[in-house]
Amino acid sequence: MRYVMKAFDALSALELYQLLQLRQAVFIIEQACIYPDIDNNDEGAVHLLAFDGDVMVGCLRILDRGVTFEEASIGRVVVTKEYRGQGIAQEMMRQAVLFLATERGEKQIKLSAQTYALRVYENVGFVAVGEEYLEDGIPHVDMVCTLYSQST
Repeated sequence: MRYVMKAFDALSALELYQLLQLRQAVFIIEQACIYPDIDNNDEGAVHLLAFDGDVMVGCLRILDRGVTFEEASIGRVVVTKEYRGQGIAQEMMRQAVLFLATERGEKQIKLSAQTYALRVYENVGFVAVGEEYLEDGIPHVDMVCTLYSQST
């Protein structure tokens, strides 16, 4: 598995096409949820892509503070059905958290998790906060990861 992190303007046309195709296949078609995936937040995001050879099998986006939440956030975490259960989402999350901690100096990250996937996020340090709610008809819960600096 190969992982690539890129700003929006560094994505090739093919990478952008694959990213949008993957999100559409899972979030809109598989989950039978009609919602506006293209929401004008991709342009300012950093995208983490997971490839098996030349085929994109997973992706997520990292958003700055103030875009979705007051805190920096990670969203649109997706892995193709054929590749689920192999730790790809967890590895992408681990890399995204590390990026936000080391490259951006973030102390806290927040996300909105589909409740069926809570364990993926818990395994990289996220804790559920607040009550479950419906977003586009799918149960979600907000989660927070607090990062501690390792001072010497």
